[in-house]
Amino acid sequence: MNRKTLVLPAVVGLLAPVLAACGGSASGSDSGDAIVVGTTDAFTATKDAPAPFDPAYAYDVGTWNVLRQTVQTLMVQPRGDGEPQPEAAEKCGFTDAGNERYSCTLREGLKFSNGDSVVAKDVKFSIDRALAIEAASEVYSLLSNVDTVETRGDREVIFHLKSADATFPFKLSTPVAGIVNPKNYEKDKLRDGFSVDGSGPYTLETEVSDDKVVKAVFTKNSHYQGQLKVKNSKVEMRSFPDPAAMGKALEDGDIDLMTRSMSPAQIEKLDNASGGNVDLNEMPGLEIRYLAFNTSAPTVKTQAVRQAMAQVIDRGELVSEVYKTQAQPLYSLVPATITGHSNSFFNKYGDPSVSRARNLLAKASITTPVKITLHYTTDHYGTATALEFKILKDQLNKSGLFEVTTQGTSWDKFVPAEREGKYDVWGMGWFPDFPDADNFLAPFLDKHNFLKSPYANSDIINNLIPESRREADRVSAAKSLTEIQDIVADEVPIIPLWQGKQFIAARDDITGGEWALNSSSTLQLWELGRGVSD
Repeated sequence: MNRKTLVLPAVVGLLAPVLAACGGSASGSDSGDAIVVGTTDAFTATKDAPAPFDPAYAYDVGTWNVLRQTVQTLMVQPRGDGEPQPEAAEKCGFTDAGNERYSCTLREGLKFSNGDSVVAKDVKFSIDRALAIEAASEVYSLLSNVDTVETRGDREVIFHLKSADATFPFKLSTPVAGIVNPKNYEKDKLRDGFSVDGSGPYTLETEVSDDKVVKAVFTKNSHYQGQLKVKNSKVEMRSFPDPAAMGKALEDGDIDLMTRSMSPAQIEKLDNASGGNVDLNEMPGLEIRYLAFNTSAPTVKTQAVRQAMAQVIDRGELVSEVYKTQAQPLYSLVPATITGHSNSFFNKYGDPSVSRARNLLAKASITTPVKITLHYTTDHYGTATALEFKILKDQLNKSGLFEVTTQGTSWDKFVPAEREGKYDVWGMGWFPDFPDADNFLAPFLDKHNFLKSPYANSDIINNLIPESRREADRVSAAKSLTEIQDIVADEVPIIPLWQGKQFIAARDDITGGEWALNSSSTLQLWELGRGVSD
């Protein structure tokens, strides 16, 4: 086993008011045969989610990783970490002192993959469309601060914002801001199925069986103009039912690389192996896991019940028993490496304590044991999720204060049930849209939160989030961000559990594996090559 560890600097914060273009075009040598990537992500079209690959709907790490290869955005997150950089744009920047007007100039000669020109009105169409459709996934909330989109000629786009937002350049790097061809996408209706038409580095063809993608083929887009250097001509992505099947395919040489989700045991085995023709790449990660609450549900409506759960849960034991060195306990929604992080839950609750939890419930006149069902998805975050929830159940039940059962559900049924408010307590993961504290707070706590949670704190929504967004220097936003995290620790609409690392296993003739994921878990297929790296 060869192990490579990519170390990136901590994500610290100055969002520059003006960003200039860098990079050039899609260059780099072709890699010959298709590079085959394995994943356990399942791409399914259902009655509740018939348009999984529409940028106006998609809002999970798997579908976004498809769209990031195919749909171009004005900005893009850089190879490692740092400020977003122009991609479909030649240059972008705020044009006022208040960070409320943002202007981009498109690159010359931009074309969709079918050869049609990409012009400013296509950008306006794409943004306006996402906002108008207001998909159930709530992905449009990333753009909800956009008041109007103005175009000047074929190349200039001006975004007029409702309020100051120094993080807006990052939001323009997310797939919901992807530029789509109006010929293929209706302005007020989602595009069902698995077709994608954009101007990104690849085109997409899918092999579908029973409304599920079995194989996705990414072919280098000859019309692509942007800063990314595409180092291969074709990549195939194959979905597997579980990590074991994916691992066997790598061992047998049927795939060249495997990414999320590998099991903790699988990673440990690969890490401890000596020799062989597989490299294990470890990269910093910003993935978090948490428990979410329907704060209107009778079982957890009382704040003291949620506080008592936070007081009992032992994150250290959970991580040690399930994820070992592949994760670390998390005491805030904001990961430890992000500017603005505060250990708010530890500051409030300290070490796990049954006696303190009992006192919380007694003061609120709560009869124990409190009966609760913890819901989790069986197939979206890996096979270790079941063990994770068993340990959570055991910890809570052992306290004598709770009577907990667990219920696992496949992702295609889990998501609609969660959005319809059928769960009182459920477990989720979060892979950030961009590496800023705002994106670990606002999606959960702002208006139109993606969890569709009834929880709302007026101070967070009306004051603290807007205050934090006014600061281009993210260190200066720390006071507002800390206040938000302290409120969450007190009112407990969510309990953060852990922060994870990222791993990719690749055969040793594959290059670029260490760059194939950035800290936001963005899959960067263009970095992969075969043979000697550039």
